[in-house]
Order: sequence, then structure tokens, then C-alpha cells
Amino acid sequence: MSQPSANAPAAPGHLRWSICGLLFFSVAVNYIHRLTIGILKDPLSQSLGWSETDYGNIAAAFSFAYAFGYLIGGRLLDRWGVRRGLPVFVFCWSLAATAHGLCGLLDPTAQVGISYPWFSFTQGGLVWGTFAAPLTVLGFIAARITLGLTQGGNFPGAIKTVAEWFPVRERALATGWFNTGSNVGAVICPLVVQGMYGRWGWETTFCVTGLTGFVWVALWLWHYRSPDQHPGISAGELAHIRDGQPAQEEPRVSVPWLSLLRHRAVWAYVLASIFAGPAWGFYQFFLPDFLRKSFQLDLAATAVWTSVFFFLAAVGGVMGGWFAGKLLARGWSVARARKTALLACALCVVPVCLAPFAGNALLAVIIVGLAGSAHQGWSANLFSVVSDTMPKHAVSSVVGLGGFTAYFTGGFVNGLTGLILQKTGSYVPVFLYFSGMYLLSLLLVHLLVPRLDRSGGPAS
Repeated sequence: MSQPSANAPAAPGHLRWSICGLLFFSVAVNYIHRLTIGILKDPLSQSLGWSETDYGNIAAAFSFAYAFGYLIGGRLLDRWGVRRGLPVFVFCWSLAATAHGLCGLLDPTAQVGISYPWFSFTQGGLVWGTFAAPLTVLGFIAARITLGLTQGGNFPGAIKTVAEWFPVRERALATGWFNTGSNVGAVICPLVVQGMYGRWGWETTFCVTGLTGFVWVALWLWHYRSPDQHPGISAGELAHIRDGQPAQEEPRVSVPWLSLLRHRAVWAYVLASIFAGPAWGFYQFFLPDFLRKSFQLDLAATAVWTSVFFFLAAVGGVMGGWFAGKLLARGWSVARARKTALLACALCVVPVCLAPFAGNALLAVIIVGLAGSAHQGWSANLFSVVSDTMPKHAVSSVVGLGGFTAYFTGGFVNGLTGLILQKTGSYVPVFLYFSGMYLLSLLLVHLLVPRLDRSGGPAS
């Protein structure tokens, strides 16, 4: 039997995949904390006396806060590093998730009025308005704002960790694996939360789900070190991680936000984020309520159908990327392949306007699930439009800007959705709105960046 040569490189270990597992756990926890309120919307509204507008304002508060958290989270993690920075974000958002349950200590009958100045054209000057809401609504708004601001650091931190722990050729695979945590969290959240609520009530449900984040923080601080400092790493794995990386760290390029707006591709991405991006937040916070009210479902059935929706959406993210890659492999140009994939996704969303008229929950979930699946496929290809058209040092900044605009716009959409439900009790206008936004977004992308390469340059 031949013996291995003394000069043969040592086989790499698998420690880096345990780090990827921690990232998967953090993303799953992120989505569980984010989606719990949507599952419990009806029992919360009944026990605390919320109107549809109250819940819309709570959902809007998270979207606005997450927009800013998405924008600044990556920059803070660049400054702090992921060893210290990522657990700070997870610890703070877990406190916020737990604080939702502590709102049960507030008096549900108490009302709070807040006066604010605004300019009235009809009265020709500055006048004072009053925002009145139950005290519990303000408590939940405070918790959701904290949750949104701190959850914005999760994905930038996870991507930065992958860059530290994986060689270039494995980074896409590692990113794909940890990102499945969002799908797993979204699928299991409705099932777990409805079971907890039935046994313990909503206050304990929020507190128990919040505790999962503290468990993650303890595991991270115990296990995580940079590759150069981790006591459990082998020489072979360290060499494997460094394979293909530059001998010296590349100089960091600062990209001013305003300079990005000179590029047509940035405007294309931002406008698509404004018009189509808020749909995902709508599904997260309002889909369970739509299913329950439309088909008179109990909490358990609502949870099951919501899980089915998120499962279908997860499939779309994979298929959307696969479809574009298949077209490219056949020799299609980047522009033709990417825009064909975007068109296919946009067309799959159009029937979502029929969801309120479905005769049963199964048909409604198929229709909305097709739209959610198409949204994920759309997002996968829209992210690629950024990397197709922008320099590498600007990609993260552009993605952050697009995420900010999508969730900031989503704040207005969520608030408006609550107002529409309060006035009409119907989801028809909202589904009708989203059914056409993807085609409009694709038209704008095509007009602004017809070639989908880096030769388009700045906007004239």
C-alpha cells in the first residue's frame, strides 16, 4: 500500500462549516422573531383592542426601522468586526423580541394621545394634529422599531463572516446554505408559534421565542474566532481558506452614497425596489390575516397554510437563479437571459390579484404562493443585475441602498394597507396593486439599463 508523500497538502477540515451552521441558526432566529407578530395578529387585536390601522402602524414601524438598520448595519460591522459586532446585534434584537411579550404588562384600556405640528394648505399654515392610539400599540411600536434597527445587521454580518472563513470558490455555496435559514425559519415559525400560543398565550410565546437569540449569542461567543486565532482549526483548513485570496488585504474603497446616483443601473435597482420590493413585507405581516379572514380558518390551519406559502416561496428563489443560469449556459446574452427570467417572474405575479376571489384556501395559497415564489426568483435576478452592471467595490453599497428604499417604501405600504382594511375590510386593492408592479419595474429596468453591462456608465 502506498503511503502519502510527506509534502502532500493536508486535507482541509470542516470547522468552517460549523461557523456556517451558526450563521444559519442566526438567520432562522431572525425570521422567527420577525414573523411571530403576523401569526398572532388576530388574537393580539382581539385581546388588546387594536384596529386594522393600529396593526398597520406597528407593521410600518418595523419596515421603516429595518430600512435604516439595513443601511447602517454593514458599516457598523465593518468597524466592529463580526466577533464582537454580530452578537451585539443579535442580543439587542432578542431583547426587542422578548419585549413584545412584556407589553402584556401594559394596561390594554389606556389610550395615549401625541400632538404633532404639520402644515395645512387648507388652513394656510402650521397647525397641530393628534395621534391617538392604545398604550399597547405604542409599546409594540417601540419594540418593533428596536427589532428592525438591530435585525438589519444580520445579513451584512453573515456575508462578512463567510468572506473571512471560506475560500472564494466556496463562498456562494456557504451563502446559499446560511440563507436557507430564512426559509426554514419562515416555514417552522407559524407551526411553532401557534402551538406555543395555544399552550401559553401570546406574552409567553414572544418571550420564549426571544430567548432563542440569547442561546445563539452564547454559542457564538464560545465558538467563534477568526480563522487565524481559532484553536480548533487545522493547518490544512487554514491553507484551504486562504486559497485564492490576495496575499495582502485589498485597500478598502469608500463609496459616497450620492456618487451612486450618477449610475443608471442604480436608479433601475432602486426604482424596482420601491415598486416591487414592499410585496415581501406585505406577505410577512398580512398574509396570515388574509387567509384567516377570507376562509374563516382557525389559528392552527392559518399556520399550516402560511408555512406552505413560505415553502413555495423558497422554491422560487432557487428556480429563478437556475432558470437564468440555464439560459446563459445556452449562449444567451446576459441582458437577454436576465430580463427573460425577470419577465417570467413578473408574469407569474400578475394572477395574484385573483387571490381574494379564490374559492378555498388551497387555491388562494397556490395563487399567492406562485407570486411569492416569483418574488424570490425576481429578487435573485435583480441582485444579479447589480453585480452585472456595477463595479465590485460598489455592489454592497448599491444593495444596501436598494434594501433601504424597499423597506422604507414598505413602511408606507404597510400603513396604507392597515388604513385600507380599516375603511373597506378588503385586500382586493392591495393584491391588485402588487400584481402590476413587477411588470412596471421591469419596464423601468429595461429603459434605464438596456445592455446590462458596465459600459452604460453614469446617467446623463
